[in-house]
Amino acid sequence: MDNASVMALWIVAAYIVGSVPFGYLIGLMRGVDVRTVGSKNIGATNVYRVVGHGWGFLAFFCDFAKGFAPTMLSIAYASRHADGGAMIANLPVCVGLACVVGHTLTVFMRFRGGKGVATAFGMFLALAPWPTLLAFAVFVVVVWLSHYISLGSILAAITLGAAVWFFPATLLLRVVAVVIAAFVVVKHRTNIQRLVKGCENRIY
Repeated sequence: MDNASVMALWIVAAYIVGSVPFGYLIGLMRGVDVRTVGSKNIGATNVYRVVGHGWGFLAFFCDFAKGFAPTMLSIAYASRHADGGAMIANLPVCVGLACVVGHTLTVFMRFRGGKGVATAFGMFLALAPWPTLLAFAVFVVVVWLSHYISLGSILAAITLGAAVWFFPATLLLRVVAVVIAAFVVVKHRTNIQRLVKGCENRIY
């Protein structure tokens, strides 16, 4: 099988894995359709608010894992096929991106989904651990001080998009980091409006 076919299979598989709507499924397990309550989002934050703290953390972990695990597997594959050229070398970035796209535009929910924060966190922890840990530290501090998960997510995304340029990384990864950071900010546009108005929901 040629490299293009291999990459296509990886990307399709990663998109399908990313598309699994864990937040929605966890809500159904508890008798709640998270699409109809709270922020009506299938992400971990809404699950945390309307289903319960423990279930919210479970949703976050599942969304994180579907970005982290496929990316790590593709890194291992690329390292074993280092003679595959630039296409195989860039495979992990493409796989991680496919996971994030799957989460935000899931095929199982008529191409609607979450905001991509947890899945992107998993992807970038595998690909760029130090910038990602820095962004996570920003998230923790901002949420701790403000009690706004949305604000923490926005500032963490911006931090990651900037920090990845100051650590060893491929140009493709840096560009993808900026694109995903911008996408996360755009997905939070209604949250930004509520933050400006002072009516955004706090974590407590």
